[in-house]
Amino acid sequence: MGLQMRKVIKNIKQLVTPVNKKYAVKDDAKKLDIYENVNLIIENGIIVDITTKEAEANEVIDATGKVVLPAFVDPHTHIPFIGSREDEFNKRIMGKTYMEIAAEGGGINSTVRSVRNATFDELYEAAKKDLELMISFGVATVEMKSGYGLDLENEIKQLKVIRKLQEEYHVDIKSTFLGAHEIPLEYRGKKEEYIDLVINKMLPTVKEKGLAEYVDIFCEKGVFEIDDTKKILTAAKDLGFKVKIHADEIYPLGGSELCAEFEAVSGEHLVKIKDEHIEKMIDAGCVFNLLPATTFFLMSKEYAPARKILDRGGIVALSTDLNPGSSYTHSIQMVMVIACLNMGMTMEEVINAVTINGAHSLELSDKTGSIHRGKQADLVILDAPDYRYLVYNFGVNRIEKVIKKGEIIFQK
Repeated sequence: MGLQMRKVIKNIKQLVTPVNKKYAVKDDAKKLDIYENVNLIIENGIIVDITTKEAEANEVIDATGKVVLPAFVDPHTHIPFIGSREDEFNKRIMGKTYMEIAAEGGGINSTVRSVRNATFDELYEAAKKDLELMISFGVATVEMKSGYGLDLENEIKQLKVIRKLQEEYHVDIKSTFLGAHEIPLEYRGKKEEYIDLVINKMLPTVKEKGLAEYVDIFCEKGVFEIDDTKKILTAAKDLGFKVKIHADEIYPLGGSELCAEFEAVSGEHLVKIKDEHIEKMIDAGCVFNLLPATTFFLMSKEYAPARKILDRGGIVALSTDLNPGSSYTHSIQMVMVIACLNMGMTMEEVINAVTINGAHSLELSDKTGSIHRGKQADLVILDAPDYRYLVYNFGVNRIEKVIKKGEIIFQK
């Protein structure tokens, strides 16, 4: 490959990467490979070498005194949405629960009204801002979901916004259809009719238009219960979708057991997961996608049992759950802090969770999530003397540059 395609990040004080190229569990999850005072060589957007030798290049980035890590992966967000719910946040501070607010017509259905009233362009502009903020915190690979339309027209509108973001932005974006996110107000008391709409109209249309790779569902008491979830996921798998499940977040309904049964790529939230279902998900190879910022923002004291899952050998990823109601944060770094302080994860485990394991949960760990030869040069440069500043120096964004496939997509 010619010199014109070569870039070098030189004088890196600390280059930090997951040990494993595919995913990190047990001992590997506790480890990172750390190289000191090295240069990273990139050709045609691909990592070719980590070396202490000088290397010629037509583009050089000086990282003297700085840290280089894999760019972060956020495998669970609810972009695109529009509108905000700070009034509900205030109600929670004053003692109302998330489910009480939802029962009053707030919660997800509040955002549904905003999304339905928004034009495509308005929704796209809002989503652009959210994505750019996430990138500024170091994310270069992200999953986005529909689920705030809850009718055919507006679910398609959301998914088309995601498609446009995929076309316009130099990041990897995976698309998920979440039509079974809530029962829309016009179908209250008629849940079976709404399930029929999801199965017979929405799923086939999304598949025909090629707008989503995954189907997700909010499997929860009073929303889509076990039999509902089975019905929708069976239809999704029959159409060739891969599946995920919002499982056992508020009530231990058993959605995590369905993750294993349906060979879900990942189970989301899992706050109330039972021990026997942890084992079933591990045996099925499902990723445990944990969202501690949601627990934190909802002012709950019960977090997903990350320590138990890790010690048993589960693949743990971490996500923001970015949404306007239950986790309004764009900062994957904040998620890392909460996971360390409130879930007992080590700094090394959280870095593995937001890099290689997040990539694995989106089936992209062959391309991204670690700094290994042959992978995309998806990197962050921290203006910090040590990688542990990501958690130790909390509430501060020390990202200096975000690099995707060798191209700078954010810099201070």
